[in-house]
Amino acid sequence: MTSIEKDNPTLKGVLPKDYGRASLDKQRLGELIDLVGTIGLGDAESRSQDVLGRVYEYFLGKFANAEGKGGGEFYTPQSVVKLLVEMIEPYKGRIYDPCCGSGGMFVQSEKFVLAHGGRIGDLSIYGQESNNTTWRLCKMNLAIRGIDSNIGPHNADTFHNDLHKDLKADFILANPPFNISDWGGDRLREDARWKYGIPPVGNANYGWVQHMVYKLAPSGIAGFVLANGSMSSNQSGEGEIRRQLIEADLVDCMIALPGQLFYTTQIPVCLWFLARNKKNGKFRDRRGETLFIDARKLGALVDRTHRELSEEDISRIAQTYHAWRGEKGAGKYADIAGFSKSATREEIESHGHVLTPGRYVGAAETEDDDDMPFDQRMEQLTATLKSQFAESAKLEKKILKNLASLGFTGKELP
Repeated sequence: MTSIEKDNPTLKGVLPKDYGRASLDKQRLGELIDLVGTIGLGDAESRSQDVLGRVYEYFLGKFANAEGKGGGEFYTPQSVVKLLVEMIEPYKGRIYDPCCGSGGMFVQSEKFVLAHGGRIGDLSIYGQESNNTTWRLCKMNLAIRGIDSNIGPHNADTFHNDLHKDLKADFILANPPFNISDWGGDRLREDARWKYGIPPVGNANYGWVQHMVYKLAPSGIAGFVLANGSMSSNQSGEGEIRRQLIEADLVDCMIALPGQLFYTTQIPVCLWFLARNKKNGKFRDRRGETLFIDARKLGALVDRTHRELSEEDISRIAQTYHAWRGEKGAGKYADIAGFSKSATREEIESHGHVLTPGRYVGAAETEDDDDMPFDQRMEQLTATLKSQFAESAKLEKKILKNLASLGFTGKELP
């Protein structure tokens, strides 16, 4: 470990060095080293790939799964990270994560650049993590892949000790801890970051939102995970902050995700995408518009408790967004009932500034309605209703008969 740190200055003081402690069984440690020593890395092609990094990522995921709720502190499911990255397309510029965990957002961003023929050196990585162990995991994760980054000289709380005070990021990717109440908001009542309203002491959600808005460059875009309640809550001034964010035309896209994607919670969460300038010349002018996507029906269970978004799911969502904002080669955008809707600021205002996609996308058209003539459809529905009435009358007689056997006449019913 000392030798590795000597050759990798970014890991100085980070790696564990307690393998010689008496409590560790020396025979088992020796057997483990022998076992690892027998693992081959395959042919030349396999060795040229990021094998060690992929192994590290695999074990992070397995460990997060075993940890359950605690696992979410350092690991965001890969399919969610990939969706965020595919949405905002961080090709070139400064990328920032204010609660970077084990660095999954950075790793996926670099993979994205490589997959699209870009240069890794075009991305400058900045991050911060409050948990010391998780900060070390991140340092190791990035060092294994040879990714240059600035995640601070030590772990630190983003709200109370911002290690990148002057940073203005082109891209922000984050998965802040959901609904944290002990974030020390009472000590930040007059913070310069609260331009759109002071976040409640009992919930950090809108503290994270405004911190990220504050960190965005003039043409920057942010994509991040938040609890579903952030889309509609009106408690402790959150609704007013959301209204001001909408009126400032910062909300670019909202996505409702299916449940069971995260280790921390079984409930569904949402993705927010904020754009500092919707008329920046890179895409079409979409001022006064917000895209809503309801992806709650997507994804498939990979085990009894966890769901994943497939490559097709990720592509469908990302392509819808790219077409909507007018990217070249993305095709022409059109609303899809039950899935996507481009809404105006006036429509959002009419819904009380609630950002829940289900309010806007409507219900999906059923296949039965597509080609069936109206007369035939009405005949079918009438027949179904008639049979349901008959079944209802039959059940009513049966219930009254059972009541009579218990000494009730049925007159007692309302």
